[in-house]
Amino acid sequence: MNDTEREMDTQQAESGEAHSGMAHFLWQQLPYVVALVLAVAGVAYTNVSRQPLVGYWEFLALAIGVVCVITKWPEVDGKEAKLRLIWTQALHWVAVLVTMNIILVSGVQQLLPTPATGLVLLTLLALGTFLAGVSLLSLQIAFLGLAMGLAVPAISWLKQSFFFFLLGAVLLIGLGLTFWLRQDRRPRTAPADTKTHMEA
Repeated sequence: MNDTEREMDTQQAESGEAHSGMAHFLWQQLPYVVALVLAVAGVAYTNVSRQPLVGYWEFLALAIGVVCVITKWPEVDGKEAKLRLIWTQALHWVAVLVTMNIILVSGVQQLLPTPATGLVLLTLLALGTFLAGVSLLSLQIAFLGLAMGLAVPAISWLKQSFFFFLLGAVLLIGLGLTFWLRQDRRPRTAPADTKTHMEA
């Protein structure tokens, strides 16, 4: 095998590794993107159907709580630390769920129109997500909460469905760009065969 063939094999291997690394990176960000899409879709459906979607928001809060535990789990060592992670996140999200159900009590809900109820629930979910990200020192979770929070005033301003879904697309693009820029890029090192050839 001559030097040109070795270089081509090396470039193909590096290209395969880069593609594999990108696919792994996108797979890691999938839960955050899905959660953001579900939150925006929940408010959109609430505005169209004029129904508060009580169970939907509770499910979404529980799902984000599970994502928080799963993403932090590999970084925690020891049985005691893992139990502390589970209990702290459980208490955190139970508090969020209780607050959501207080808003949904009939006496309180009569004071709010249905679209406003959806925005209030999204605000609570955004706050809970952001605080969970801060407590876990997770930039992805904190950014997810921030994106949900920014969606609240934007949704209240933008009533047309086209602009509403355009906002969702912009949030997704911003989320993807943020994680893309934070991705660790390993410096490429010259192959051993190339180094030996250069030294000769």
